[in-house]
Amino acid sequence: MAITVRRADPDDYELVCEVFADESAYSGTLQTPFPSKERWRKMLAENSEADYLLLAFVDGRVAGTAGLHPVGKSPRRAHARMLGMTVASQFQGQGVGNMLMEALLGLADKWLPVSRIELTVFTDNERAIALYRKFGFEIEGTHKSYALRDGKYVDTLAMARIRQKGV
Repeated sequence: MAITVRRADPDDYELVCEVFADESAYSGTLQTPFPSKERWRKMLAENSEADYLLLAFVDGRVAGTAGLHPVGKSPRRAHARMLGMTVASQFQGQGVGNMLMEALLGLADKWLPVSRIELTVFTDNERAIALYRKFGFEIEGTHKSYALRDGKYVDTLAMARIRQKGV
């Protein structure tokens, strides 16, 4: 099994939509069922150079996405990025998440002026929490009734990884 990772291009909107059509992708993120190809086309076309969306492929098939995005426009938060990730259910537990994390954190640590990476994760997503902990993320708090999922409001964890470096 060969896993490859590359940056998404605007023309990749159908691949991104395919990943988010997977039930585990939209139930594990803040996306909704029945993703719109047009919405993803617009999002990818409007991404700035500061947005990094990566695609993972297993033997040529799209397996997941991960992104690093600015948290806002304030120069006082220029050191921080928000991380989002999803791996299609049939590829979970096969190293795709590890490859995406290595690629994103390598980018952040070696090429970008980023020292803080933030994320939210549902409290019952044990596999994702374990992956984030493995890469140095720590729990900073719990958001109660953060998001509607399958008809119920559920909690998320706020996690972050802080890397001190001279900027």
